[in-house]
Amino acid sequence: MTLALTEARAAAARGEVPVGAVILAPDGAVLAAAGNRTLELRDPTAHAEMLAIRAATEKLGSERLIGCDLYVTLEPCPMCAGAISFARLRRLYFGAGDPKGGAVEHGVRLYASPTCHHAPDVYSGIGEREAADLLRGFFRERR
Repeated sequence: MTLALTEARAAAARGEVPVGAVILAPDGAVLAAAGNRTLELRDPTAHAEMLAIRAATEKLGSERLIGCDLYVTLEPCPMCAGAISFARLRRLYFGAGDPKGGAVEHGVRLYASPTCHHAPDVYSGIGEREAADLLRGFFRERR
């Protein structure tokens, strides 16, 4: 989660919402790390998770990330939760919950749906305080 938080801080420095994501291979090696780039790329799908998934699948040469784990600083939205499922990630670790936009423990709770093809093991609250403080500080400065 330390590397994901570093990516989130870098996203904030670029003026992006501070969310960072890291994907680890089954052996623990870092496959990909990314922070939000929706403004920079003018792409609403350029969330940290999506960018990390794209980079990891490219590196592995496969659309599946079986046995890989994702660390992200904020609870994934519906789009990212869906991509995590389709990529077949083994585990999802996230920091801060997102009552408004999350789709894992809040909102649609995608992985609890009977139509969800693959649900990763989910571990929430990892680095939660630091991730939440980073987000709160970012939005406080913009108000």
